[in-house]
Amino acid sequence: MEKNLVYTELLDIYKGLLTEKQAEAMEYYYDSDYSLSEISELMDISRQGVRDFIKRGEGIIDEMESKLRLLEVFRSVNEIGSLADELKKTNKRLSNSKDINSLADMILNKVETIGNGAE
Repeated sequence: MEKNLVYTELLDIYKGLLTEKQAEAMEYYYDSDYSLSEISELMDISRQGVRDFIKRGEGIIDEMESKLRLLEVFRSVNEIGSLADELKKTNKRLSNSKDINSLADMILNKVETIGNGAE
């Protein structure tokens, strides 16, 4: 199950590197949890053809992730955002410093910018 979740995240990042058919097959398989037979019917190709599209797509995604490690980066950025949120909550409870809130907001804005694919 963990592998499926990882490929769902990786597909969000690297989908643009796949052919239309590879991306379609992988989305059906990982995002919609369809079987190879169900995908075969939807795409009007053989079950083996679906499997080939998925395996080739996985290969491309695995190769790119091993080189770029973008999933690790995005997970780290999300963790930084969570920590900034926690900082704001703690600050509100203890001192309510405007400077701390301002810095936390700046961090959260950068996290959002990175999460949206900018910069």
